[in-house]
Order: sequence, then structure tokens, then C-alpha cells
Amino acid sequence: EIASCLVGSEMCIRDRTTRKPIIGITLDSEEPGGYSKFPWYALRENYAGAVAQAGGIPMPLPHELDLVPDLLDLIDGLVVTGGAFDVSPSLFGANEVHDTVVTKDRRTKFEWAMAEGALKRDMPVLGICGGQQLLNVILGGSLIQHIPDSVKNALAHEQPNPRDEAGHDVTVEPGTLLAKIVGDVKTLSVNSAHHQAVDGVGPDVIINSVAPDGVIEGIEHPKYRYCLGVQWHPEFHISSGDAKIFDALISEART
Repeated sequence: EIASCLVGSEMCIRDRTTRKPIIGITLDSEEPGGYSKFPWYALRENYAGAVAQAGGIPMPLPHELDLVPDLLDLIDGLVVTGGAFDVSPSLFGANEVHDTVVTKDRRTKFEWAMAEGALKRDMPVLGICGGQQLLNVILGGSLIQHIPDSVKNALAHEQPNPRDEAGHDVTVEPGTLLAKIVGDVKTLSVNSAHHQAVDGVGPDVIINSVAPDGVIEGIEHPKYRYCLGVQWHPEFHISSGDAKIFDALISEART
């Protein structure tokens, strides 16, 4: 497929099969303090590094809702990142809000619009940690608001050891897109940094991985060529399967 773009007053032609695909990466947002006295965006380097290592061009996405159609025109794939905040329970019909829930409504509105728009274009979408949780809600599912209050004998999903180490294993469900991506493995060692998780999945959504305590660790939707969510952070490359998740994203973004 040949894509065209306007640069200055000249038209350039981009061949999707030979150029590096552009992968949009959603940013976190922070209130004044720390880095700046004014509101600021944040993104860990390894999100961009994992995309670049897999052969893509990382493109951070500011939370400009009016620019969503234009941003979707520029990218070939989307990564919805995690962060220290939660999806508003009102978005999945919950009547009560757990006292641990913290929201970033402007960010969520932007990420929802980007992910929904990308899926409508059948653009590859990868949701990571909180990005997976949002993806599940967009697809019609719900969330556990606080794992320790909902899951008996739950693992430490907010792992105490460093994030660049494994916190627990997950079982990969056979026959899923995730299983196809990671190859002939039944379990993956993953890191874990969340207090919420997928509860009910949306219509036709498939669970592709589960933690030993029963917490859903990954989802996908077979209607789309690459609509994948993982609860862990594959950008840290804890296992070889993590890099393969990004390799598959870039491969799909080339087509």
C-alpha cells in the first residue's frame, strides 16, 4: 500500500511495505511539580526503545482530543501505555468507586478516542497494563477495582521487587494470538505493577493469559488482526516473549 503525505509544499510518497512503520505511544500526564512548575507529559524511555528495537518509529501522542483523526492519519499502529491511575468506574457501569481509584479523565478520553479510532481502521493496537484495562472497557468489559479486596489469596500484583525483574508467571492460553506470537511456550515470566485487573470481558473478547491466582493477564479480540492487551509490561523485555509482542505489532503495522 502506498500512502501519501504533504511535507511543506511537496508531496512525499511512503511505501508501507518498505518504510519503518510509525507507532503512536500514548503519554502520561502529570500535574505541576517535579520536572516542571507547569503540567507536563511523561513517558518511560523503554516504551519508545521497545518500538524502535522491533523496527518501528515511536511517536509520542499528546492528549489533544480534537487532533485524534489527524494523529490516526499519521500512525500505523498504537500502543496504549500504563500509568499510576485508573479507568473511571463510571465507564463500565459501576455504581460504587473504591477509595483507591485515581483517575486522569482527559488522558482517558484521549486514549479511548485513539484506541476506538484505530480499531475502526483495523490498525494494530497494543494495550499495556492500564492500557489493557481501558481496551477491555472499550470492548464492552468491566474491571476489578482493587485486586486485594476482590481476589482471594491474590498474588502481589504490585510486586515489591524492581519492575525490571519478574514478579510471577502467567499461563498462555493455547490457540490464541498471544500463543501464536510467543511461540511454543506454556508460561511466561512477567513483571506486575497494578492493583486493578480485567473482571468481565466484552463480547467475543478472548482471554489469552491468566496468573496463578486466576487474575486475567491478557485479552485479545479475533475480529481485528492485532487487538492485544497484556497486564504486564513487555517493554522491559523480561522474557523473549515480550520482544516478540512488539515484533508482531511492527509486522502488522507494515501491512
